[in-house]
Amino acid sequence: MTAPLGVILAGGQATRMGGGDKALLRLDGRTILDHVIDRLAPQVDAIALNANGDPARFGAYGLPVLPDPVEGFAGPLAGVLAGLDWAAERGAGTIVTVAADTPFFPRDLVARLMQAAGDMAHPLVLAATRQAQGERTKSMSRSGLIRHPTFGLWPVALRHDLRAALGEGLRKVVVWTEKHGGRETVFDAPGDPFFNVNTPEDLDRARSMPEATG
Repeated sequence: MTAPLGVILAGGQATRMGGGDKALLRLDGRTILDHVIDRLAPQVDAIALNANGDPARFGAYGLPVLPDPVEGFAGPLAGVLAGLDWAAERGAGTIVTVAADTPFFPRDLVARLMQAAGDMAHPLVLAATRQAQGERTKSMSRSGLIRHPTFGLWPVALRHDLRAALGEGLRKVVVWTEKHGGRETVFDAPGDPFFNVNTPEDLDRARSMPEATG
């Protein structure tokens, strides 16, 4: 399997941060988006950014900006579809998505996702972590793993199926991935490898994490 294209999902509404673009908040003298790009770029062939609104605010990055291809706020699956359509135009077979507000995701994310895909006809794998004792989450799989649905490997071949599902009102990522036999790969690391910035308090915490200067 050749290296996938990378798509950074930044189409969220950032309601808990008071609106605006979380990806453009400052962390260790750079934007969170700078951190995300630095981690993703060595792992993929090219990068695009899924974001809605005026793309000019991301002009300094020189990346293609892909708006959601469906109306209304349809969640991360809409960003995945935008990335799959972009990849299809470039003749690519797969994309890997990452969240724009998660600055410290694993540097071997893509390799691990591709390894987990193995010989799948349609590579479809979500990143996961193990459940901490007493922790509950809506993204938990049947095996007790916590899935991170914005971090995944997605096949271009299923983009029309995804488009139809979104048109029918589907919004939950794992419902669609399970329908197509999606897999999970577990990332065991100290702390939270998929720590994301949702609130001002999260941003303060991120600034104190060793990874911020690593």
